[in-house]
Amino acid sequence: MSCCRHFLVSGRVQGVFFRAATQATAHRLGLTGWVRNLPDGRVELVACGAEEKLKQLEAWLWQGPPHARVEQVVAAAAAPQQAFRDFGVRA
Repeated sequence: MSCCRHFLVSGRVQGVFFRAATQATAHRLGLTGWVRNLPDGRVELVACGAEEKLKQLEAWLWQGPPHARVEQVVAAAAAPQQAFRDFGVRA
């Protein structure tokens, strides 16, 4: 069963390859969706896939890549606006 989650990640999460590392992690987990930087310094993403894989992604988001300092991860259920084919980085 596939579901989607919306995440907002706060802390030092821009300028530390957070989006690229999130994309790589999502690919490894077989998830689809997107990730982007927000003007307020947070990173936003929507990920879709198996519940267990989404839990694994959320656990990874709390760590992030080596130079990140994650302070908060807010997760909420999300209804997919479209069927994603891949996990992409948005500008």
